[in-house]
Amino acid sequence: MIFVVLFFSGNILVGKAINDLPPFTIAFFRLVVAFFVLLPVGFRGARKYKDMYWEYKKPFMIITLTGVTFFNTFIYGALQFTTSTNVSVLETVIPVMTVILSALFLKERLARLQWIGIILSLIGAVWVVMNGQVQKLTSMDWNIGDAIMIGAIVMWAVYSIYVKQYLHLFPTYGTLLVMTGISVVVLLPIVTVEWMVTGLPVFDTPNMVGLAYLGIFPSFIALGFYNRAVDLTSASQASVFLNFLPVVTMIGAYFWLGESITVMQITGAFAVICGVILTTQAGRNKQRLKKMDEQT
Repeated sequence: MIFVVLFFSGNILVGKAINDLPPFTIAFFRLVVAFFVLLPVGFRGARKYKDMYWEYKKPFMIITLTGVTFFNTFIYGALQFTTSTNVSVLETVIPVMTVILSALFLKERLARLQWIGIILSLIGAVWVVMNGQVQKLTSMDWNIGDAIMIGAIVMWAVYSIYVKQYLHLFPTYGTLLVMTGISVVVLLPIVTVEWMVTGLPVFDTPNMVGLAYLGIFPSFIALGFYNRAVDLTSASQASVFLNFLPVVTMIGAYFWLGESITVMQITGAFAVICGVILTTQAGRNKQRLKKMDEQT
């Protein structure tokens, strides 16, 4: 999950850096890159499990459309209208949304200490983004981009729930290949309409490099890692790591964009770290006690 956060943070920074490209264009070409990267390693698994994909076609399509097709499309769309700060603030809602849906649909029960950890990491993440001035949340310049981010939050929370329920049935790389291929087909007519409206985009060297990064790291490596993390832990515990996103994005902006880091942001980062540790360690202790009860 640490690597997932690193690559997803790069997704926000790079997505903002190349946002002179239209959002569906970014989403489409990042998936085209991912498809060709996955093809040599995932083709055999995809062909072997084709009957399973068809048997579980409804949940498989929900996983594909929420996590692969539209989650990042919503993010790139939001970045066209709002700031990366607003996007980071809203992304901190994802773990809470995932926890709520996990309790409703997966019947996951969290210990009191885990709830404390989730709330602490949420407060810390918002604290980082707002530089300690949390009272200014209500006076931020919210706009249509922030509404688009609500769609991204819902997409990822639903994706996490279905990953925990179904994705263990399929091979990792073959499944990512099929999901990426479906997403390319779904986005093709949409991106065609986008080009008719905005004109053909210009693909200069920075845009090409940015799309290559988005296609390899967030779309391929990070997604595979996240799916595995959910399988090993739970949707709730894996998602709480996403509160590291503002922290890592802040550090990336410091080294890459020359932005400063304040004491308030460091304090918030420490709160996020403590919250994640509380959540994951309490989860491990809960699982350990459950196994001991089963053995006795």
